[in-house]
Amino acid sequence: MGSAHSREADARKHEDHEPEEEDFLISSSNGSGRAHEILKHDDAFAVIDTHGDIGAFGDRGNGFFHNDTRYLSRLELLVAHNAPLLLGSALDATDLQLCADLTNPDVYAEGALVLRKDAIHIYRTSYVRDNAIRQRLHFTNHSSEDVKLAVSLVFDCDFSDIFEVRGMRREKRGTVNRQIQSSQSVIYAYKGLDNVVRRTTVHLDPEPVSLGETAALYYLHLAPKQSAKLYFAAVAESRHAAKPCSYVKGLRDAHRTLRRAEHETTSVSVSNSELDAVIKRATSDLRLLTTSTEDGPYPYAGTPWYSTTFGRDALITALQVLWLDPGMARGVLRRLARFQAQSHDADADAQPGKILHEMRKGEMAALREIPFGRYYGSVDSTPLFVLVAGAYLQATDDRDFLVEIWPAVQRALEWIDGPGDPDGDGFIEYARETDSGLSNQGWKDSQDAVFHRDGSLAKGPIALVEVQAYVYAAKVWAARMANELGDVARAESLLQQAEALRVKFERDFWCEDIGCYALALDGEKKQVAVRSSNAAHLLFTGIAGPERAARIAEQVLSPNFFSGWGIRTIPASEIRYNPMSYHNGSIWPHDNAIIAAGFAQYGLCDLIQPVFEGLLDAALRMDQQRLPELFCGFRRRAGRSPILYPVACAPQAWASGSMLHILSSLLGLRIDAASRTITLKSPRLPASVGAITIRRLRAGGGSADFVLKKKYRSVIADVTDSRGGAKVIMA
Repeated sequence: MGSAHSREADARKHEDHEPEEEDFLISSSNGSGRAHEILKHDDAFAVIDTHGDIGAFGDRGNGFFHNDTRYLSRLELLVAHNAPLLLGSALDATDLQLCADLTNPDVYAEGALVLRKDAIHIYRTSYVRDNAIRQRLHFTNHSSEDVKLAVSLVFDCDFSDIFEVRGMRREKRGTVNRQIQSSQSVIYAYKGLDNVVRRTTVHLDPEPVSLGETAALYYLHLAPKQSAKLYFAAVAESRHAAKPCSYVKGLRDAHRTLRRAEHETTSVSVSNSELDAVIKRATSDLRLLTTSTEDGPYPYAGTPWYSTTFGRDALITALQVLWLDPGMARGVLRRLARFQAQSHDADADAQPGKILHEMRKGEMAALREIPFGRYYGSVDSTPLFVLVAGAYLQATDDRDFLVEIWPAVQRALEWIDGPGDPDGDGFIEYARETDSGLSNQGWKDSQDAVFHRDGSLAKGPIALVEVQAYVYAAKVWAARMANELGDVARAESLLQQAEALRVKFERDFWCEDIGCYALALDGEKKQVAVRSSNAAHLLFTGIAGPERAARIAEQVLSPNFFSGWGIRTIPASEIRYNPMSYHNGSIWPHDNAIIAAGFAQYGLCDLIQPVFEGLLDAALRMDQQRLPELFCGFRRRAGRSPILYPVACAPQAWASGSMLHILSSLLGLRIDAASRTITLKSPRLPASVGAITIRRLRAGGGSADFVLKKKYRSVIADVTDSRGGAKVIMA
């Protein structure tokens, strides 16, 4: 997959040794059983339970993280030496704050009840901003008596690398120094084995009665109906004990940034309130995951484990929301161009021109205890980079950026024709160069994801079916970009290469025996004759002939593939099918969205609706109406919800973008920035949609507001505003 190293749910605990691929699995070990939420801003995020605690009762996966290191491993509130009781907890309307309502339990002293439960209401709010986690605790006495309440905050920092948090063990690690800096602050410093010193400053306000290296104690004297407030902040990389910005100021700045972003981007609202909630959740999650980098906005792959720069995930996410936010694609392309491989590095699976798979900033990456500092082990990121660059140009007519990015596009094309095709047979293939790399380097990167009909694992080098289609589309888009730059000869050559690839691909990959394109060619150029959702990605690129495209579309919507909730990664008839597996029978929203976009590409518009409605129904049954990275592929049963995959990321960028992507496919949306034209080709509006209002949809230098609604059996567009010469056309 794009944002994960292969990671089945029941990962074993590892002895200290040179890491093998299984070491990058994610453990599903249990903690306190409390639910948790994610708070994020740029390179910092928190995994925090619904009480507002971190690491309470053995929740080893919780924490406040910055650049792949845990800067706060424990934060626990105790009231009269007891954990408070949870009344309710939720993210606020903006998703910036976690708001928890708590109360005291019954409190006894020497066998006597001294404070009845529910006497004290505690409103605890938390948010992450500017490399800090901040909390405000508001205590109100709702009893009829004066209360003297002991309140403790217990905290600590272990500076674990995120791969340690995920379950990897290390024989050696650095040392943590804890030091009380003032009556209101503690500084933690960790000198890692990479000789980097990482610091956390904990600050408390007001001054506690007593402060130790890992705990603060308050005594609150509350008359009936009286309130008191406490503030806590943990700041990553702070080198001094100065008081950080106030809780209120930080929150106010966050709201201002949010309002500005909402005003500048395209908005979508739907008359169906349930679908509207799903759309709002998706856009909110994408906003959460998008990080401001020196290159522009960049969608980090997912939390908690993949909150960093990934290539494939970001490129697909940028493509999903290109119609809504082309600035994201520009930020992704610029950043990946900057980190494009310049030389050969076997440990990193890097060759000149190759596009990044994953980048990590933690201690273990710096020491190469894991290979992912800058890791290039994905075979599809490079053609996807070229594809997205071309799609971005069409959507924006941003010729200045094309000039900037074109050298990186050319280097990517050189990799495709050179190191990406080491045997010169015209197909891109992969084989890891060292045992520490990923054995499978397509989006299905589990160790068992590429297998023959008899279940035996395919041996490489492996040429994946969808990757050849991405290369075809990349060369078609590159030809358009070359034309735009006036290089007609280069454009003609690229189109000829694309056509030659299409002909060879149809000959070598079509497998009449299964009525589908083979999943891959193995190292002996034998077809991996397995039906897969990978083959349906071809429709999105246009490489498949119309008759074969129709056969694939029919196949993936059959009960063998389609569970009722979505299209499985492989059908139930394949020998390795397991609806609980990571890649061999599960349902991935982004996979479904790409397939739906392919249906639109071939004019199979009516086939989009079951995919759309299946995922919508699934989202409505998920926590917070949020589609996760994946869920299990069990058949849909009346009265039952989809079955969750235990350690799926949620939110996850390309899952969040999926419903937005499918919505654009339903509408047949095409944007041509050069002519400032928004085309809606054979749009469909299922009953589950109702009317759609789209505001500030950009087409080059213009933008338009319009409402789509169904009238009899047709869809009509009511353009309510148009700026800069933008046109909306029904086709």
